[in-house]
Amino acid sequence: MSGRGFYSKIVLGLLVAATGVGAGDMVTASLAGLRTGLVLLWAAFAGALLKWVLNEGLARWQMATGRTLLEGWVAHLGKWIQWAFLFYLLLWAYAVGGALISACGVAGAGMVPLGDPHTSKIIWGIVHSLIGFALVWAGGFKAFEYAMSALAGLMVVTVLLSVILVSPDWGLVAKGLFLPSIPPGQEAWLLGLLGGVGGTVTIMSYGYWIREKRRSGRVGVRESRLDLSVAYGLTAFFGVAMIIIGSKVQVGGKGATVALVLAEQLAKTFGLFGKWLFLLGFWGAVFTSLLGVWQGVPYLFADFLYLRRGRSLGRSVEVDIKRTREYRAFLAALTFLPMSLLWLTVQQVQLAYAVLGALFMPLLALTLLILNNRRELVGPGFRNSLLVNILLVATLAFFSYLGLKEILNLLHGRSPILSG
Repeated sequence: MSGRGFYSKIVLGLLVAATGVGAGDMVTASLAGLRTGLVLLWAAFAGALLKWVLNEGLARWQMATGRTLLEGWVAHLGKWIQWAFLFYLLLWAYAVGGALISACGVAGAGMVPLGDPHTSKIIWGIVHSLIGFALVWAGGFKAFEYAMSALAGLMVVTVLLSVILVSPDWGLVAKGLFLPSIPPGQEAWLLGLLGGVGGTVTIMSYGYWIREKRRSGRVGVRESRLDLSVAYGLTAFFGVAMIIIGSKVQVGGKGATVALVLAEQLAKTFGLFGKWLFLLGFWGAVFTSLLGVWQGVPYLFADFLYLRRGRSLGRSVEVDIKRTREYRAFLAALTFLPMSLLWLTVQQVQLAYAVLGALFMPLLALTLLILNNRRELVGPGFRNSLLVNILLVATLAFFSYLGLKEILNLLHGRSPILSG
């Protein structure tokens, strides 16, 4: 297989990884490394596995039925769910848009300060949001793929070199990866790592990306399993890398500003090279998350409107959704409305984002258990296996518990972690 052929097979995996890994993941993992050392490295892989199961189930549903998951919800769980999801989507998009714009503002301010830190964050946040808007509005899906792949490559190289710079004890790294254990009193960090890797609502963007590739049937399932393995392998790598870095570098602060503290600590040990290396990796992580959300989430809104008109977006492969008024209107709203959150603190924005994100994962796990086990809907070749059902039940139980715990802790100001 040629290099270009292999790239075409895994490119969607790069998009999923680049979109899912953001400021929250990096902050949670680095703080977990600071508090627990290397003993929870295995949790980054376990969390990535849970997200793989969810995304694979979404892809299998779409390959079997030709319908998006949102269409499956409406057709088989009742039309009420589309209104509930629309209300949730609007709230979530506003909160996540603000969180991403703020994180990009922090990253830009860390590299090129423009005035005081707060003003600099606002300026750079607006600049990044507008650049993301222009790239998605004017560029096609191929241009989006190339931009995200290049930034994902930047993330991998810079984070890997940062890990090499801090020179961890590789024996302890191997022990943390292959001998699972939980330090006494550190269960909160375990939950944060299991739940914090990967994305939340952005998982549903994958269904529209495989639509762009016109995948279908069992061949489509095999292709999706390959690129999702790449996606969550990279996601686990970033989690492990940030735990290692956090275990070696003293960090403080809250929200996305933790990354700037990490960069300054690296500068003390390794000079400007270490600082800029990490800042570039952090910037790549937050900007790819913004690009992925700006490109992927408007599909959901357009799908909702298609369903309201009695049309199937999943089967309308001849329609370029990105050129429709519905898609572009939501893209514009996502670009400009969350800018109002730049005047809040990063922690306040992160609070709203974390609470809303925690509500989504149990719904996704539950609906995949319902829809993908019905032979009359997906056929015998696409039903969940016993192992997948066990993992989905475990995912449902875990994310329900984590979501409730996180919401209660965050609302009462008791959470020691920030989820991504």
